[in-house]
Amino acid sequence: METKQFKAESKRLLDMMINSIYTHKEIFLREIISNASDAIDKLYFKSLTDTSVGLNKDDFAIQIRADKEAKTLTVEDNGIGMTEEELENNLGTIAQSGSLAFKTDNDLGEDVDIIGQFGVGFYSTFMVAKEVRVLTKAYGSDKAYLWKSNGVDGYTIEPAEKETAGTVITMVLKEDTEDEKYSEYCETWRVQQLVKKYSDYIRFPIKMDVEHSNYAEEGEEPTVTIETETLNSMTPVWKKNKSELTDEDYNKFYSEKFMDYQEPIAHIHSKNEGIATYDALLYIPSKAPFDYYSKDYEKGLQLFSSGVLIMDKCADLLPDWFSFVKGVVDSEDLSLNISREMLQQDRQVKIIAKNVEKSIKNELAKLLKNDREKYEKFFEVFGLQFKFGIYQSYGAAIDTLKDLLLFKSTFEDGKSVTLKEYVSRMKEDQKYIYYACGETKERIDKLPQIEKIKDMGYEVLYMTQDVDDFCLKVMLNYDGKTFKSISDADVDLDTEEEKEEVKKLDEENKDMFAFMQETIADKVNKVRLSKKLKSHPVCLSSDGGMISIEMEKVLNSMPQNDANRVKADKALEINPNHEIFGRLQKLYAEDKDTLKDYTKLLYDQALLIEGLSIDDPVEFANLVCKLMIK
Repeated sequence: METKQFKAESKRLLDMMINSIYTHKEIFLREIISNASDAIDKLYFKSLTDTSVGLNKDDFAIQIRADKEAKTLTVEDNGIGMTEEELENNLGTIAQSGSLAFKTDNDLGEDVDIIGQFGVGFYSTFMVAKEVRVLTKAYGSDKAYLWKSNGVDGYTIEPAEKETAGTVITMVLKEDTEDEKYSEYCETWRVQQLVKKYSDYIRFPIKMDVEHSNYAEEGEEPTVTIETETLNSMTPVWKKNKSELTDEDYNKFYSEKFMDYQEPIAHIHSKNEGIATYDALLYIPSKAPFDYYSKDYEKGLQLFSSGVLIMDKCADLLPDWFSFVKGVVDSEDLSLNISREMLQQDRQVKIIAKNVEKSIKNELAKLLKNDREKYEKFFEVFGLQFKFGIYQSYGAAIDTLKDLLLFKSTFEDGKSVTLKEYVSRMKEDQKYIYYACGETKERIDKLPQIEKIKDMGYEVLYMTQDVDDFCLKVMLNYDGKTFKSISDADVDLDTEEEKEEVKKLDEENKDMFAFMQETIADKVNKVRLSKKLKSHPVCLSSDGGMISIEMEKVLNSMPQNDANRVKADKALEINPNHEIFGRLQKLYAEDKDTLKDYTKLLYDQALLIEGLSIDDPVEFANLVCKLMIK
């Protein structure tokens, strides 16, 4: 019997294709089952117009048999089978797909689903098998053939005996090694596991004889029975109509699929046709995984091709700001054999990802509008990711996320507000959306800068998370209203008369401020009178520049060496209405050395108020003691 060479001519090419397309060896069973499903689909399609087929849909099935002693795994279908010529074309040429040709040549109805589109799936068997035998008989033919190969020297085809149409693929498994236990593919539990993982939604039953031990009474030998069981559920939840499903059905699928026994906040079930045809079932969890805000967390949706799992976590389907979403996407437009690298370039995946993002945004917006309490609970868990999303995308996600943000506010006793709500109730003469940064709401309420602005009736947003200031600096504005930190130098709350008075005092005391600024020249850019203080004597302001005081605090709290520490441009502002101002004027006229001490103390006090560490705690303590005994 003549051994024929693969038309691809080289085992190196075979190895390259297998290794570059498949990440895990276990994928071979998925591929063989998918091929069997294709073969059944073709015969089922024929039976719709040819009554001589003699089979209806319920007669079709895929059988799996495992023989531990012979170390073989067999997958059998009662599909359309192959002629000798088809064996040559489909199994003799790598990357030749009979399924793709069938799909192209026939106008298939909705009830027929051809999976295979790339034609290399069959060769994945050689990752686990040292020999593969294919016994097949084409429907309508009286001849059967046996195709045999070890994947190295080519293949043989010889006449064989088979009563009915269909295909039997037998894989003789490789010997176990230290790294690979090929024999486990003969274990019933392992086959069940792989079918459930990859082929649970194949539309035809996948059957296997399963051994059960029944214990009648304690101490007696068990009675062993063998039952034929269907391993797959066949119908995906996401393929069903919404009208067939209840919230209980959705939640049950979620808990079983994603091992989360807390009910999700919401689910999104969509069917899309057009440029990208796919079904999606997405869930918004009620709690974050323990590793969600760590580098170990892996985002992604399960990606299926016509009910067959392609990838357990396809990261390309979710933007980082929606990385908490769990769910599945099932597309008929994707190749079953698509690799991660190919996915990243796939136009269909990009279209699906865009649609998925839009669906999630709309669902969250609906939740915010219709169930504020539930949304606020959700935002407490995942809202931080939205702020990171705006910052890390350099603003690309602003339009998607800006109306989903919530902030605590000085209005309504610290309740959460949206930016839209803030803008809707701004005072008529108000130019800015004011915000204040600090560790807690209580700490912010004690900031010197907030006292006057609250008294004037302006609403202030509390920014208590490290990313807040970075996020708003990227956003710049909302609905044409610019964000303004109360620590910014150009916050101007004075009337025209007050401005003139401050300007006059600034001019009169410019020499004193220059002297004070020289005293702490390495720490601040300027010493000046403040236009935003009410009862407090002093504060620090961000004096322009890219880095704010809050950013300096956050960035310098991260592990780094001293050389990489950042520094914001700062101004020391003095309240002209506080008695300390008069004291400073007197010292400048009579005791400049003591004025230096006052300047250092005031600067250190301002640092402490802002939550920044002082440069020299010992000097600060000595200065306090020195002034106490004067």
